[in-house]
Amino acid sequence: MNFKPFPKKTSQLEYHRPKKSRIRLDEAPIPPLSQESKRCLRTLAAYRAPKQKMKYPKSRSAAVLVALFVGRQGDLYVLLSRRSSTLRTYAGDTSLPGGKVDPDDRDVEDTAVNWASHDRNKVPLLCVLEPFLAAELIVTPVVVLILDNTLRPVLNHDEVAIPYHTSFDSKGGPPAQAFRMHRFLTGREAGGIKPVFGLTSAMLIRTATIGYAQRMAWALLYRKIFREACEKEGIDLRTARRIVDAFEKKEAHRQRKDREQEKKRLKASYERP
Repeated sequence: MNFKPFPKKTSQLEYHRPKKSRIRLDEAPIPPLSQESKRCLRTLAAYRAPKQKMKYPKSRSAAVLVALFVGRQGDLYVLLSRRSSTLRTYAGDTSLPGGKVDPDDRDVEDTAVNWASHDRNKVPLLCVLEPFLAAELIVTPVVVLILDNTLRPVLNHDEVAIPYHTSFDSKGGPPAQAFRMHRFLTGREAGGIKPVFGLTSAMLIRTATIGYAQRMAWALLYRKIFREACEKEGIDLRTARRIVDAFEKKEAHRQRKDREQEKKRLKASYERP
């Protein structure tokens, strides 16, 4: 009987979409992840968008890449681009990379990932979000994790002026400040880079809402300013409680499983001749 060797480390995140190409983060040339970044990536990898009941025409479909990568401090960043000033629509706007679906593309993942790399092992899929309606297109965000920080995006210079990045975990403004539109500063406005707003902003908010759902639920339950606001407005916090309880249960199970695997690995190493 053949036994598979135990992995060197057991505290590993595995992404298995598709299952044939499992990728372990601790084997990738990226900085160590912070605990919050790990939780965010696990949540995104477990997300499944509701099944679409309608079929959309390929000629009016597009996909964008929400490409996350790890910064030097273990936090997450997202890759953005500035649209060329020569384009007929949205010239110079800050956007997510991507484009219209080609007839030869197998799926929206193909459309989005090909912008960054033809090697899917370097940009494993985390999740595909529900489509968004733009002016003349139906746009599907594809969330991936870049495992090779030396990767250089494949630029279409007729459409993209410059690629850059910003923090994925963008913080909001001070409390009691009114906003008419979600806008995120890139930190490069002095160089002519526009803030993130509109459709791009909506997609990033949706991705962050999924990835950081546990953190927001925890804030509603345990941060006084949010808890008091919920009580004042009669908001039921049972859903937030379920999210936090479910997360803590999964986290405890994962830690217990890691300890068991570590014991097995150590036992196997002692029994080797």
